[in-house]
Amino acid sequence: MSAVTEVAPGYRASRTLPLRVEALRQWRRRRTLVMGGVLAALPFVLMTAFAVGGGPGGGPNGGNGRITLIDTATASGANFAATCLFVSAGFLLVVPVALFCGDTVASEASWSSLRYLLASPVPRARLLWSKLVVALGFSLAAMVLLPAVALAAGTAAYGWGPLKLPAEGSLAAADTVPRLALVVAFVFVSQLVTAGLAFWLSTRTDAPLGAVGGAVGLTIVGNVLDAVTALGSWREFLPAHWQFAWADALQPHLEWGGMVKGATVSVSYALVLFALAFRGFARKDIVS
Repeated sequence: MSAVTEVAPGYRASRTLPLRVEALRQWRRRRTLVMGGVLAALPFVLMTAFAVGGGPGGGPNGGNGRITLIDTATASGANFAATCLFVSAGFLLVVPVALFCGDTVASEASWSSLRYLLASPVPRARLLWSKLVVALGFSLAAMVLLPAVALAAGTAAYGWGPLKLPAEGSLAAADTVPRLALVVAFVFVSQLVTAGLAFWLSTRTDAPLGAVGGAVGLTIVGNVLDAVTALGSWREFLPAHWQFAWADALQPHLEWGGMVKGATVSVSYALVLFALAFRGFARKDIVS
């Protein structure tokens, strides 16, 4: 006798756990508001530091005879936004990605609400898909928030003008916003590997802190390995090796080589990790 699966009238798996519902749930969480506040406050912290210290570097050219991106921070609002991205891309922007992607499934398990979601019934793949899309959306919003606030605050404090390059030359004021948007897009793509790692860990543990901390910790390990020059060309397979390739977008002549390689490495790792998350969760015995 063939098994017959009964489905309630009107039930559609594709309509369970709508993205707007999941987005509202995540928006109302305290950690979302705290992370948004921290990112929005960073530009004002830097502006205060520059005001107290007498300007970027504490003196002409930072006191070392070299002009760096930080030394040109107060040249214009665009320069200030680029500086905020420079000081935060290596670590600070890793945290919201790991937090939003690593906390999303594990938190449900820690609250013992995961099995009730699945019993609603929400198909496992649908649940993961909704949570992943919302987590990536909040991660992108976090990366847009920081330079947007920095650009607005920097323009108000230092004026609107061309983006002065550390070496020589400048980008026209009309080109700065598109270039900064390209930088944000690359930083987001380069962080997909962190998102994939955090999301996979979130499906493997009931401890949100373990998933978030594990993703941040392994990202730090990647940065450490990239600093080991003895690895030679093997470092090119590390996502951390390309994390500042976005600097090529702030050159008079846009260079794509480094960003394309970095994006390829990050997306490749991310796809594998996302696939592992979906595969493992589909077979997982949900007890919480």
